Amino acid sequence: MMLIKLFIFFLLLLVLPDWYIYRAYIRRVSQKWIKWAYWIPTAFLLLGMTIIFSIHEPMPASMYRLSNFLLIFLCFAVPKALFVIIMLLMKLLYLLSGRKLYGGYVAGTLALVSLVYIIYGATEGKQHFQIREVTISYKDLPEAFDGYRILQLSDIHSGSWTHNGMALQKAVNMVNAEQADLVVFTGDLVNNIASELDEFIPILSQVKSKDGVYSVLGNHDYSPYIKWESEAAQAANLDSLKAKEARMGWKLLNNEHVILHRAQDSIALVGVENSGNPPFPNHGDLPKALKGTEGMFKVLLSHDPTHWRREVLPESDVQLMLAGHTHEMQFSIFNFSPAKFVYPEHNGLYREDNQALFVNIGLGYLMFPMRLGAWPEITVITLRRA
Repeated sequence: MMLIKLFIFFLLLLVLPDWYIYRAYIRRVSQKWIKWAYWIPTAFLLLGMTIIFSIHEPMPASMYRLSNFLLIFLCFAVPKALFVIIMLLMKLLYLLSGRKLYGGYVAGTLALVSLVYIIYGATEGKQHFQIREVTISYKDLPEAFDGYRILQLSDIHSGSWTHNGMALQKAVNMVNAEQADLVVFTGDLVNNIASELDEFIPILSQVKSKDGVYSVLGNHDYSPYIKWESEAAQAANLDSLKAKEARMGWKLLNNEHVILHRAQDSIALVGVENSGNPPFPNHGDLPKALKGTEGMFKVLLSHDPTHWRREVLPESDVQLMLAGHTHEMQFSIFNFSPAKFVYPEHNGLYREDNQALFVNIGLGYLMFPMRLGAWPEITVITLRRA
């Protein structure tokens, strides 16, 4: 169903701007061959889209093929769509003001800029790793943890980095250069299957911190988007992923917690399995994970930020929750992202009284092989005693 909706969306994105441009400009051309030639790229894209979507399955080779096709598609379709939108706006402004606004020049320039921006996002943008520094103060933070630095990673989606280990190596070098007290990963290590991780185990094994590396599972880590031959096969894939994380030296927190010590003080690091709204899987058991942490300062790792308002805020005293999942939809311009229409908390720090949520917008990417404005991030959170 998701692929059908995506197919219809891309079909409209491709055909409607082409129809407008043809009616407004190409139809006036006297040479018939130009009129026919205009539709050749559209025809090839429609053919490619039909083939790609009809044979697609959520496996690494197929995902790689779909991502590359979508990149080519967007390079053609987005500039045309933007050109048409600007032209229509300019015509409306002309009707309202009666002034000549040179709409064709403006629309053509912005369309060209959008093409350059897409190419940048697909090449440098998706590996334009950013360090985001955040400081959060609490009155009840144990004194020995004043200045404690937690480095958060999220949504690596290793299958999308196939054959590009150099990029992840760059990110790991940036992580280790921070010399954080603790490194945490908040889910979606793979796109669909555990074997995607194999190429990157030597790289991700290098991630280090004073108190270790802890992680939780995200919705993609359970591989719910593949038609498994049996539940046992799906469970075996998850077991394989867990084993690979253990080989990397990452400690999974599956509805459990550990106690971190500094001098005479301690805090609880809590991790739950993915707790999401449908259609995302919900395996989280927060009461189980919190049992034994009563009265302690708590940092919770939970992949889906909707968990904060659903359960964490109303039913716990967790001071800080760290999440990912949204990717900021891999697009942000002038601090606007369509993610805001899907997730109330989608990027950065949110706080209510003594409880806070930080949403990391992810290190990797999914399906669309690019990031535009919503650059991949490494978050360094410093805890302070107020």
